[in-house]
Amino acid sequence: MKHFLATAILCLVLCATGFAQQTDNTPATKEDVQKYFDVMQSRDLINKMMEAMLKPMHQMVHEQYMKDKDKLPEDFEAHENRQIDDMMSKMPWDEMVQAEMPAFQKHLTKGDIDSIVAFYSSPTGQKFLKEMPEIMAESMQSMMPIMRRYIDRMNERVQEETAELLKQSQKKGSHAPVTKN
Repeated sequence: MKHFLATAILCLVLCATGFAQQTDNTPATKEDVQKYFDVMQSRDLINKMMEAMLKPMHQMVHEQYMKDKDKLPEDFEAHENRQIDDMMSKMPWDEMVQAEMPAFQKHLTKGDIDSIVAFYSSPTGQKFLKEMPEIMAESMQSMMPIMRRYIDRMNERVQEETAELLKQSQKKGSHAPVTKN
């Protein structure tokens, strides 16, 4: 009987502790979300991911240059890479991270945030954070040719539709100006 009582009490304590952690449905506060951003090492993670993403972006510029180098100035590749680097370095990352906070608060509870923080504080979570920039870089590198083909097809379609609309406009005798974006 003592064994049964001790086991029952232990189960109740463990269940209550687990239940309290799982069902804290109070809204996440800004502090809770900031704790998540901190454990995620958001700023450092963004920097690493941007560095990792720059490589495939530069590769895309290089491929574009190689494809059209007879039509482009010699300094095209270096110029475009500098512009990409400059744009990325001036991106308001901290402001963007803070702008995310209300969405996190809307969709996640304090219990959710606590569970996520617990995971990312674990050795597996820390490993995932450490490896994420390389995973993203390799993923981007794999996706770039697919994205490039899609963007090329999209550009072709826009050019075809534009040419067709201009042709139709000329047939109707319409002289409405066509503006470029």
